[in-house]
Amino acid sequence: MNSDQGVEFDVQAELNRLEELILDNPRIPFTRKTVVDEEQLLDQLDLIRMNLPRAFEEAVEVLRQKEEILLQAEEYAQDIIESAQMRAAQLLDEMGIIRQAEMEATQIRQQVAQECEELQRQTLGEIEQMRMQAMQELEQMRQVVIDECEDIQDGADDYADAVLTRIEQQLTDMLRVIRNGRHQLRGEPQGNSSEESNS
Repeated sequence: MNSDQGVEFDVQAELNRLEELILDNPRIPFTRKTVVDEEQLLDQLDLIRMNLPRAFEEAVEVLRQKEEILLQAEEYAQDIIESAQMRAAQLLDEMGIIRQAEMEATQIRQQVAQECEELQRQTLGEIEQMRMQAMQELEQMRQVVIDECEDIQDGADDYADAVLTRIEQQLTDMLRVIRNGRHQLRGEPQGNSSEESNS
């Protein structure tokens, strides 16, 4: 299941829908267990699983675009610096003024490079934080679903055991009635334990 192209995928919103899917379903009476539509639950998990890589790719694409803009800005600054250097070389003959312009150009270049590096490091940190948060929330939701399923299975086992116990008691009662009937047909007293054991 893929989301429509061009529509931004909101990880938090889809996780909220997954939580609503679990909480909005009816509960089993007298228990804390919830009846969950397995197909809807798996579809929602598939939607999140299949779109997480695309969400990360979009974040990386934003980072790449930022890097391109910063690179263009750095190239533009470099062009300005080179143009200023050429203009200074043409207009000024004194070595001291030219050297001063070169020093200022170097400082500008270093400053731009530092700002680009800092912005890139900050953006990568934000992307990693978003990824970790999304993975943690997805793991928490997965554990909740597993716990709910285990509770439902335990309840089903208890119910099955109660039904089998009731059937076993009914069969025991029926067997006693059959034995008593046989004793009556034979004209034997019903309390003859040795005869019951031989029957």
